[in-house]
Amino acid sequence: MGGADDVTRPNEVQQPGEQGARGRMRFQDESTTPREPTLAEKRARIAAEKRQEEQAQAELAEQERKTQTRRRVMVGGGVTVGVVALVAAFYSGSAYSQEQTAVQEYCATGQGQTTVQDPNMCDENYVQSHGGYHSGGMFFMPIFLPGGAIGGYNSYRYGYTQPGTAAPPVGQPVSSPNFTKPADANIKNTKGQTVQRGGFGISNKSGSSGS
Repeated sequence: MGGADDVTRPNEVQQPGEQGARGRMRFQDESTTPREPTLAEKRARIAAEKRQEEQAQAELAEQERKTQTRRRVMVGGGVTVGVVALVAAFYSGSAYSQEQTAVQEYCATGQGQTTVQDPNMCDENYVQSHGGYHSGGMFFMPIFLPGGAIGGYNSYRYGYTQPGTAAPPVGQPVSSPNFTKPADANIKNTKGQTVQRGGFGISNKSGSSGS
């Protein structure tokens, strides 16, 4: 066994060349200069930074695109609502105007007289059900004699007022009668029902008017 001088004391640093020197491990402390990155590491870092920048730009562009799309939708919706409101107001105003300027259809005698008659006298179904007939815009009602014989016919036809003018009361004479049905006019009968719609190039001849 070796003597006391051969024992290495704790924390004792052996100098180079000393007999019995053992291997040692060297550690870097805070004063050690960092190692320079290699060329491959530099390229990898630059590529990563470039990818991050491209991703950020793409996200910004997508956000801007969505903002513009929402703006267009809002503007387009506002324009659509405005146009619909304008068209609705136009048609509403036009409908009101047509109501105020409607021509009124009435039934009058057809033998040169202008006395307003019962509207049924110008109803084809009513006339036919009472032995009369309809021809050439005229409605003919039979004149029954005692015993049931027919002594001729009374004729009736539709008359039309000036726009916005009401028909004269039943039994009253009509000044300057007009028996020609307007081709493009809003026409109502004496019951307030629309028998023809005019305006905008639309004509709905739902009545059995003659002339």
